Amino acid sequence: MSKTSQQNTATDANGVSVIHTQAHTSGLQQVPQLVPVSPGGGGKAVPPSKQGKKNSFVDRNSDEYRQRRERNNMAVKKSRLKSKQKAQDTLQRVTQLKEENERLEAKIKLLTKELSVLKDLFLEHAHNLADNVQPVGTETTTTNPENSGQ
Repeated sequence: MSKTSQQNTATDANGVSVIHTQAHTSGLQQVPQLVPVSPGGGGKAVPPSKQGKKNSFVDRNSDEYRQRRERNNMAVKKSRLKSKQKAQDTLQRVTQLKEENERLEAKIKLLTKELSVLKDLFLEHAHNLADNVQPVGTETTTTNPENSGQ
């Protein structure tokens, strides 16, 4: 069994040499090998999804192009309007929160004053009660003329 092989070399659009090897006697299929054309490497690899777009020419007068541009313009307008609306909503919320904060701060001041007044009233009342109560053990003895004869 002698193996005879044949090599075909071709260069594709990206500057890469493709070597196809065919073995006649074996039933195995050979996988093509990619070899850069230039000795320093072949440059950047381009994904297959970008290869078709890179080489295709877009006719700016075609209906498809105008439809794509119109859809894109509508999407851009929608995105910008959404962004403006979000900024307006945020600004409105900030204004509401500032107003609420001012109301709450005014309420705090009012409640603090009320607490101070109530404390003063309580302390005054407690002081008056303390003055009116006699200490235990310092009772005054009164003599009752009816009980003094016994």
